[in-house]
Amino acid sequence: MLKLSGLRAGYNGTEALHGISLEIEAGTIVSVVGANGAGKSTLINTISRLVSITSGAISFDGQPLAKLSAPQAVDLGIVQVPEGRQVFGALTVAENLKLGFYRLRRRRDPAIFRERLDYVYDLFPKLNERAGQRAITLSGGEQSMVAIGRALMADPRLLLLDEPSLGLAPLVVERMFEVLRTLRQSGLTILLVEQHADEALALSDYGYVLSVGSIVAHGTGQSLRKHPTIREAYLGSAELS
Repeated sequence: MLKLSGLRAGYNGTEALHGISLEIEAGTIVSVVGANGAGKSTLINTISRLVSITSGAISFDGQPLAKLSAPQAVDLGIVQVPEGRQVFGALTVAENLKLGFYRLRRRRDPAIFRERLDYVYDLFPKLNERAGQRAITLSGGEQSMVAIGRALMADPRLLLLDEPSLGLAPLVVERMFEVLRTLRQSGLTILLVEQHADEALALSDYGYVLSVGSIVAHGTGQSLRKHPTIREAYLGSAELS
């Protein structure tokens, strides 16, 4: 579905990604793990077409993305949940979710909107309870639900998640991973950048380890979890718990 070949990208003439090559098959979860500053968010933003590509290739279902804008990438079904959630605090939960439907607005079909909204509310019942509440008044976990729900309103084909559990309490993080399992079972394709690397790899079909803008290891999620060097360097221990 998504393929990167020798991708180089960066900001203001400074290269942050050095020849990245990776693939994501439809219906899978792929994780990218690594230390802070490794280039994980830059990778997500490059796929979303928010960061300029200097060389290499990137394609989605065979269609080149390098010359597309961020809105055009969204039109193809590439939808990102940004780091820090970035909900619209002054708007209600329902209004935030309605903004996520923008990609499908051309269909002008209230039934499709209701279908997407019901899907999000079934996944996150708390959002239905908080529908009329301003997003700024929600807890961090509830704002994460809004951010993911807003992305799901667009009916994405590829969902990009940038540190969805950042700053959340352990119980909320556990709930977040339960939601990701549910999305995986539904067949949604997901690229996950996540600070809880062990949990992310345990959930993933495949994983990549990023270090200073380069991929230094890759393999199935389970194989990376079991590799002692990877565990010691990136997962916090040399033994699999």
